[in-house]
Amino acid sequence: MLDKKPSSNAKLTDLIDIMAQLRDPKFGCPWDLGQNFETIAPYTIEEAYEVAEAIEKNDMEALKDELGDVLFQVAFHSRMAEEQGSFKFDDVINAICDKLTRRHPHVFDGLNVEQSGLAKQWESHKRDEKKGQLLKGLLGEISASQPAMNQACKLQKKAASVGFDWASITPVIEKLDEEIAELKVEISASDSRQRIEEELGDVLFSCINLARHLNIDAEWSLRRANKRFSNRFAFIERTLHESNQKIEDCSLTILSELWDKAKINAP
Repeated sequence: MLDKKPSSNAKLTDLIDIMAQLRDPKFGCPWDLGQNFETIAPYTIEEAYEVAEAIEKNDMEALKDELGDVLFQVAFHSRMAEEQGSFKFDDVINAICDKLTRRHPHVFDGLNVEQSGLAKQWESHKRDEKKGQLLKGLLGEISASQPAMNQACKLQKKAASVGFDWASITPVIEKLDEEIAELKVEISASDSRQRIEEELGDVLFSCINLARHLNIDAEWSLRRANKRFSNRFAFIERTLHESNQKIEDCSLTILSELWDKAKINAP
């Protein structure tokens, strides 16, 4: 166990030690011990978005906290990798330092590169780093590390660029209807969570494809839908608060009626 809590002058090694303690088989936290790369990945993405949100709000205090959360994610993944003998936190630091110095020879090697040539130099180094890798197909050029909605849209656009696409909106809608029907069948008849998950994924993929054909940004459209939901739910909470009612004490019928009012008053 840790002998003491880290001081206000905590160092990176303190974070590494804390992470090791959280994952200690005997003294660690049950929740942290129960995680793996797959279960933690959504939190990693979420923390990155929260960094962007803090920047958007120009909230430096929040940015400090969110950057700490991102750093914790790096420590978490590194600890799990160390446990299975893949790499350590230090290896992550070494890798990024090596990459940055290698891609900036104009800074670290004294090379004279004009501003206009920096981007070309960067891409050249990236290509050199990928030499020897297996040849990727057309869709292999698209990073799988980005949010799934962005990746789906890029996959569809790339396929469409070589003619693998519908020419009109009608078959796109028909495909969406088909996928929804298949999902309903699996929900009713299948005990396989995997099959239901696959069909649900096909529905989501088809929705994004429909948005693309309508020239609508699916991410922006969903963000606006989230905002509408939040505003309308807040309207329900305010309405109930004004009448001294608790939302958890109301029936679904009452909440549905308030929702209909919210759609008018909080569009």
